[in-house]
Amino acid sequence: MDGRERTACCQERGERTVTNGLADKIVAGDVRSAARLMRAIEDGDRAAFEELDRLYARTGRAYVIGITGAPGAGKSTIVDALIGVFRGRGKTVGVVAVDPTSPLTGGAILGDRVRMQQHCTDEGVFIRSVATRGWLGGLARAALGITHVMDAMGKDIIMVETVGIGQQEVDVTRLAATSVFVLTPDSGDAIQMMKAGILEVADIFAVNKADHDGAFRTKADLEAMLNNAGSHPDGRHPAVVLTEAISGTGIEDLAAEIMQHHDFLVSHGCLEARLRERASLELAEALESALREYVDSGLDTAARESLLDELAQRRISPRTAASRLVRRVARP
Repeated sequence: MDGRERTACCQERGERTVTNGLADKIVAGDVRSAARLMRAIEDGDRAAFEELDRLYARTGRAYVIGITGAPGAGKSTIVDALIGVFRGRGKTVGVVAVDPTSPLTGGAILGDRVRMQQHCTDEGVFIRSVATRGWLGGLARAALGITHVMDAMGKDIIMVETVGIGQQEVDVTRLAATSVFVLTPDSGDAIQMMKAGILEVADIFAVNKADHDGAFRTKADLEAMLNNAGSHPDGRHPAVVLTEAISGTGIEDLAAEIMQHHDFLVSHGCLEARLRERASLELAEALESALREYVDSGLDTAARESLLDELAQRRISPRTAASRLVRRVARP
């Protein structure tokens, strides 16, 4: 891999280019073309999504793992350690690290790829940071498309790391086949999990920083909560694993639980249901985007401003305004 490819391995900065023909190059293994298409997807380039449409038939082979949890729980360190484990098993790995958005640039500000830079010279690893761009929740809209690009690149495993914890983070469980929730001892994350509904949908829980006081108690409390929560949607009791990601303690155990969950889904016919959940999420995203484009293209500025005036003056509600927009552009 030359210097240019190593740069693209983690993330291509600032370079904008035409997207025509990138799909064929990506399937042929061109790393720079993949980085360009990902950037264009994140920028909302319509031509990029047309290229993504061409790639779609070449996807569906990668195993997608969601990594979520509160800020500071050590998600990026766990992802970094898991990359090493999976590469040691001969698996190629993609990482989509969803970062908060800078209010000044609109770009990702945490730069998780910096934390994982030791892997950037590895041809079997591709890491991409994605900005949330103000979306409520940790899963950026662009992350869906970028996972498809990595899938088409031939990555065996794709890990999607989210910003934090919240109701919207539950969408990660719909994008991923296996969802891992990371928490720390006595952090209060369990209460947040219950509020967000994650307790009912996460497949594996990693109690990270297990060298801290209270780790075993947190594990026991979490297992008790899971026992009281009733049956999991796929019928498998979620595993709870103690990890200390900086030293690597427990990471092999976590990787083993992830692969055991994969085997369970396959043997019990649950993987197809997970893939349908992902398809449902993607369809909803595509419908929302298509409707927005349709409305924008069929509404003149004066009509939009008139509706905004009524909305700002509280003469109509947002829902009523939206209904009027749809009826106006759908009128023959």
